[in-house]
Order: sequence, then structure tokens, then C-alpha cells
Amino acid sequence: MSASLLETPPQLQENQVVPPVPESIQDTGLPGALVEQLIIRILYFRGELLGRDLAQALGLKFSIIEDIIETLKRQHLIATKRSLGIGNMSALFTLAEAGRAVARDYLEITQYAGPAPVPLHQYTAVVRRQRHPDKWLTPQGLEKALKHLVVTPDVMNQIGPAVNAGKSFLIYGQPGNGKTALAEALFRIESTPIYIPYAIEYQGNIVQVYDPIYHQRIQDEESGLSALATEPSYDHRWFRARRPFIISGGELTLSMLDLSYNESSKVYDAPFQVKANNGIYLIDDFGRQRATPAEVLNRWVVPMERHVDYLSFRTGGKMTVPFEAFLLFSTNLRPDQLGDEAFLRRIQYKMLVRNPAEDEYRQIFNRFCESRALECAEGALDRLIAKRYRAERRPMRRCHPRDLISHAIDFIQFEDRPWLLDDEVLDRAWCSCFADARDLDA
Repeated sequence: MSASLLETPPQLQENQVVPPVPESIQDTGLPGALVEQLIIRILYFRGELLGRDLAQALGLKFSIIEDIIETLKRQHLIATKRSLGIGNMSALFTLAEAGRAVARDYLEITQYAGPAPVPLHQYTAVVRRQRHPDKWLTPQGLEKALKHLVVTPDVMNQIGPAVNAGKSFLIYGQPGNGKTALAEALFRIESTPIYIPYAIEYQGNIVQVYDPIYHQRIQDEESGLSALATEPSYDHRWFRARRPFIISGGELTLSMLDLSYNESSKVYDAPFQVKANNGIYLIDDFGRQRATPAEVLNRWVVPMERHVDYLSFRTGGKMTVPFEAFLLFSTNLRPDQLGDEAFLRRIQYKMLVRNPAEDEYRQIFNRFCESRALECAEGALDRLIAKRYRAERRPMRRCHPRDLISHAIDFIQFEDRPWLLDDEVLDRAWCSCFADARDLDA
């Protein structure tokens, strides 16, 4: 059966899309010359490899590259150092002198020497099929993901439809109320794993997608599969991973949202939104980027509406990639400081994260104490709220209990005090934690 994604859609196993295993060079969607160059570069950098290890480095079955190896041997580009007598699979290959000269020419094109890339059309097909199905998120699933936070039913009811639909979402409100923590908690939602390619190929250009910082690979029984092992169940040019969660903050520039070219390796690096495909891309501190909010949001108009993005090569060419990331914005600014009504309409969902009510504040405070096995003296929290919030008319923030208790623990540990939150410790923690301009007039 042909493994070409142009002819055969990825298999569905337990509601998961599985890239089928190529059985021939044609099935890989790559020109034989590209695979040949990749073999020579891998041997140039690795020195010598057994045939099965060479196939494993490429992410391909040995039977796919065996004819290419024979051709390279006849051309005296690679040589066999020794063999275990089980054919080329067990032979130890190295570059011949002529092969090293050819390798240096190939390195002028690109120094990429990782797993064979996936052609763009195959990548697009898999990403499209790895979308979350309708009704994939249940209230129970969302509640389980957010159970470590104090969240009201109203917040749950606002978040759920947006996440389930996978449409753009703006979370705004005062600093310290847990907007980022709320967004990051979405990564805890249980969902099917996905497959991500190590690299993409388009018109001879190689774009590296795999990023160990953002992609959490899932180890399975096929990890490190050799050519002598059982038949692989998926194309090993891809790896199995959790759905990605990527965050950009104030450091974000528009150039980071396009292909990045490494002059040394001559390899393109995929931008954040490509690495986040089939996952979540959070733009934190929206409005604080080096680009204006209008410039940032205008960059997303086409991707949000058409689910495609256009990336540019340094030569002037472009490629069209799927955009299937759940785009999430978080900001401390008022919506009217970001843009006008037409501007904000492009973001489908909006949610204001309000200051906590007193009962929420108490729940957060008590939970944090419990997490530190720290007892609070009777009435101490009541007196703190009366003195610092009611009397001073100070708004509560969800981060206050964590900050206060953390400072209190620092005092307790430094002075070797009893493991107890009392009025004195809380008062001192408050003064060291919060700056108050009124103190300058005292």
C-alpha cells in the first residue's frame, strides 16, 4: 500500500492521526538526490555508521536507502570498512576521499544532517487532520485541568467554549490576578498526542521544526527503533509529542514570526506559530511588544481567518503553511488601549479576569498555606484583611497570598521561628512585599 499522503490519508488509531510508514523513495515525497546528499552529510559529521544506524538517523527503513547506498558505493563516494555478513544493513560505512570532497560541496548548500525532512504537502495534510474534533473538551476535562487554581464557574463557562472552538482569545485584567497562570493551565487539559516532523522540505529549502525547548517528545516502544526491529507503526521522520504550548512575551518582534535563516548552517528555523501548530500559542503581555498592538494583530489577520500563514525565504520565495494554533492573548492593558472596536473584533473571544472576591482570596490563602504545611494563627487572616484591605481600601489580587506567605516563610526560616503565621510575621511580610508611596510622606 502506498504511504504517500497525496493518495492515502493518515491512519486513525485511537482517535489519533498516524503518519504512514514510507515504503519507497516515492512515498517519502522527496527527490532521491536530496536523500543522497543527506546520507553523505550524515557520514561526514558522524564519521562511520552501520547501515541500520544510518537508516535510523534518516528516520527511514533501510530498504528505502539500500539502492542509494549501492549507487554511492559504485561511484566510490562511500566505502565499506567491514561487514557482519548480513548485507549492507550490517556493513560499516564511511566516506571515501571523493565522498568527502563531494560532502564539502553539499555543505555549501546546507549543513542539515538530521532525520529526512517531510515535504510541505505531507506536513499540511497531517496538521489539518490533527485538529481537535468538535466537542473534544468537556466541562469535566476543563475542571480537572484547572483544579489547582481557584476558579469560579463564571470563568469556567467563559474559557470552555473558546478553548473547545480553538478560536482566538483575549484575557485581560489587572496584573497579579493569574491571567498567565490561567492560560498555562490549559496545557494540563488531557488530549490526544500529535506527530510533529523534525523538519519540512519545500523547493529544496529545509525548515527545522523540532525544538527541544517547546516540544515534549513522548517515549514509546519504538523510540530508538533500529532497522532490525519490528516493523515501525509510523513514519519516523516524525516524533510523537504532547500538543505544544509556546509563550512569547515583550521580547516578541514581527521578524520572529517569519522564517529565521542561520547563516552558518544554512538551515531555516520555523517561527513560533509553526512550532505551536495543533497546540497553543500564548502572546503574553500583549501591547508591551516592540511592535505596536496593531502591527502584531495585523500579522495574524490572515492566519486567524483562513488558517494559513505565508512565510518568506531569504531568496524572496514564499511558502504557505497551515495555521492550526490556538492563539491566546494576555494583557494588563485596557482593551481600548490596544485598539478600536474593529481591531478588537478580529479576536473572537474576550474575558476579563476580575479581582478576587474575599471568599476567593481566603480560599487561595488557605490553599497556599496547606501546600507549605504552614498553620495560620486563629483570626490572623481576618485581621490582615481588615487592616490591609478594608481599612486601606486596597484591591485584592490573586497573587497576594502567594507573595505574602512566601515572604513570611523567609522571615520564619531566617529567624528560626515556629512554623506558624501570626500577626507579627504577616505584618512584617506585608511591609517587605508591597511598596507604598504613602510611606515616603511619613
